[in-house]
Amino acid sequence: MAKGFHQRPGLDYTQTFSPVVKPTTIRLVLSLALQHNWPLRQLDVNNAFLHGSLSEEVYMQQPPGFIHPEKPHHVCRLRKSIYGLKQAPRAWFQTLQKFLCDYGFVNSKSDSSLFIFRIAGTVLYTLVYVDDIIITGNSSIKVNECIAALAHTFSIKDLGNLHYFLGVEVIPSIAGLFLSQHKYIGDLLERTKMQDVKSVLTPMSTSALCVRMMVLRALTPPSTEAQ
Repeated sequence: MAKGFHQRPGLDYTQTFSPVVKPTTIRLVLSLALQHNWPLRQLDVNNAFLHGSLSEEVYMQQPPGFIHPEKPHHVCRLRKSIYGLKQAPRAWFQTLQKFLCDYGFVNSKSDSSLFIFRIAGTVLYTLVYVDDIIITGNSSIKVNECIAALAHTFSIKDLGNLHYFLGVEVIPSIAGLFLSQHKYIGDLLERTKMQDVKSVLTPMSTSALCVRMMVLRALTPPSTEAQ
């Protein structure tokens, strides 16, 4: 892992921001897939930042335990991004973007993380959120071919049908898709060791709520009828 805090802007890196898909775009594509009964596939990229190609010249010291015995004072020039670099997220996105565009996808003008494939009646949509990818379209065969092409170039984990994305559970039902954050909330409570706490109807303390009600009543002028 690189010591990114030693990097200097304008010299070691320029852009660091990596676009991510908008929630509105996700809901729109899910609605289209439901309307046309398209398959929804979910992918995860293993060690995504290691796939990015660098456009800047970046040098780093040889990492401990991997020092060249004959050239211990030499430094390494990085050609691929690694974790810790400021530009690693941007480099990964640009690498994936180039692959998808070479495959035949076109970047959406309204959302740079939405890629659209439309050739000979086949329509595919790919949503990208860093290393999480959703693919859907009107051809299951073409969807599988696209996933195979991605797996051939990158280290891909095929998670099957869409079921959990960005903290939201996707549960198929007769009426469509049920979106829930039950699992996310449960994991959050477990991580903070609050899974056994008592539930309340209001997030405020009941005593504080009573005090607030009393203050509001005291500040409210009496009505004409009461007078």
